[in-house]
Amino acid sequence: MALDGITVCALARELNEELAGARISKITQTESDELYITAKPAGDKKQVRLLLSASAALPLAYLTTANKAGPMTAPAFCMLLRKHLMSGRVVSVTQPDFERILRFRVRGTDEMGDLKDHVLVIELMGKHSNIILLDDSENVIDSIRRVPASVSSVREVLPGRSYFVPAQEKESPLSADRRSLALAIRGLGMPLFKAVYTSYMGVSPIMAQEICYRAGIDADRSAISLTDEEFERFADAFLDMFMMVEKGEFSPEIVYKDGAPLEFAALELTLYGRTSGTAVRKCTSMSTALEEYYSEKNEHERMRQRSYDLRKLVGGMLDRDRKKYALQQKQLADTEKKDRLRLCGELLQAYGYQVEQGAKKVTLEDYNTGKPVEVVLDPELSAHENAGKYFERYQKLKRTALALDEQIARTREDIEHLESVGEAISIAKTEGDLREIREELVLSGYVKKTGTKTKERREEKSEPLHYVTPGGYDIYVGKNNLQNDRLTFRFAEGADWWFHAKKMPGSHVILKIKKGQEVPDREFELAAAAAAWYSSGREQNLVEVDYVIRKEVKKPAGSKPGFVVYYTNYSMAIKPGIAELTEVTSG
Repeated sequence: MALDGITVCALARELNEELAGARISKITQTESDELYITAKPAGDKKQVRLLLSASAALPLAYLTTANKAGPMTAPAFCMLLRKHLMSGRVVSVTQPDFERILRFRVRGTDEMGDLKDHVLVIELMGKHSNIILLDDSENVIDSIRRVPASVSSVREVLPGRSYFVPAQEKESPLSADRRSLALAIRGLGMPLFKAVYTSYMGVSPIMAQEICYRAGIDADRSAISLTDEEFERFADAFLDMFMMVEKGEFSPEIVYKDGAPLEFAALELTLYGRTSGTAVRKCTSMSTALEEYYSEKNEHERMRQRSYDLRKLVGGMLDRDRKKYALQQKQLADTEKKDRLRLCGELLQAYGYQVEQGAKKVTLEDYNTGKPVEVVLDPELSAHENAGKYFERYQKLKRTALALDEQIARTREDIEHLESVGEAISIAKTEGDLREIREELVLSGYVKKTGTKTKERREEKSEPLHYVTPGGYDIYVGKNNLQNDRLTFRFAEGADWWFHAKKMPGSHVILKIKKGQEVPDREFELAAAAAAWYSSGREQNLVEVDYVIRKEVKKPAGSKPGFVVYYTNYSMAIKPGIAELTEVTSG
């Protein structure tokens, strides 16, 4: 989601706490619309780095540990900022009138050595985003993106012009009370959440939906249809939220959907609390939430782009095999008449003496059931010759059925394997994961090996996922079929526990036991929930998971990667999830 007034309010408070009193030591313009500002706080605190981006597509402002090199020759705006702000101290960071604006007041000295204030403004307003330097009289010195009258008739942003923020028709939610809420909301014939964000500045659609959810009201209900009791609940939720904002009671978090970042917020998004497939991660600061959200979102998108060819390849093979499977099933159904052909042949052999020469059909009694059976004849052939034709057709269909049984089994095995590969692609996180999936496709004979083998970078090595339960037990999850085989048959010991979603593509999950200790039931439930989560059933309410001691799991000779058999097992129906597990990352 884009930065809203609540997020900017949280940022303003956080940045003010970190930067107030800090001396600016470095300013770099890394892109045409992006700045990195390094400052050294007073005392023994380490230096901090601030990212400001006025990108029309993604305006941002947050503290970061990352760094980015600038051009060899600094742009004119960067040189201007260095002239006026370098060595100055940040006096304050504020948000004016709940706007999506941050103001950094910096105190330094002019050419005469006198104290002088400047204000660096970043407007986080989508395509209207800008970074503007003001003097102490609120006049524009310059901006990272100049806006002449030919571009905006509402406000020019040019050197020498007075700076102002165009007035909005919306009200500030911080000044709302029950009476003003009723006047602003209750008469609107639109969905309640839309009435909220169109009436109050700085409230995003998702936060408007959150207010409705906290009030226990359908966000799509028309605002004009609210009863008095419903409006009171809504007003309580609205006013409580913005009382938290005024007090600075923020709880930054990132919401994930199927492992991918979905939303970030400065306040808890309770509306996602019970949604299937979602997980929430609390963050230590708003800056951390923003940096990690966009970093992970960008990485997830890059992985989707990198995996496109694999997904297309596997999807194409799956479509082909599913069509083949349907055709084979139809052909097998056509062979079901073979037993009737055999019966007709046997009846003609047994009762051929009853058949008149030249007859086109005859009704004979089935000696097994006593029921009459109509047998179609070739009038030019004898009863014995007709019986031979029936047996010939029977043998042909019998051979076809046997061949189809084998072909259907192979096709079904291919479909199940390709579905498991597709599931592995969906949870791949690194290029190393994708490389291992490609290797599996080569080993399984789906694609030909191309190119020459190159030395792999160490950081690209693909490893199983590793989690730790609240009880201190280790859980390992294979990310693809090659890993599943290694995890199950090389890494896991015979006494460890093995988990897998029943009759659906998914990862092998290993629960490592602690020698001499009895594993609590809760650990089994957490491992089963992880196996359900890393399967194609993660969207389901409950998934049946098989689990068995590892030594009972066998791999048939010549079977495809990831394929195993077991003959005795336990099962449980469990809700998919990994929220209670802590991921362990290497390095």
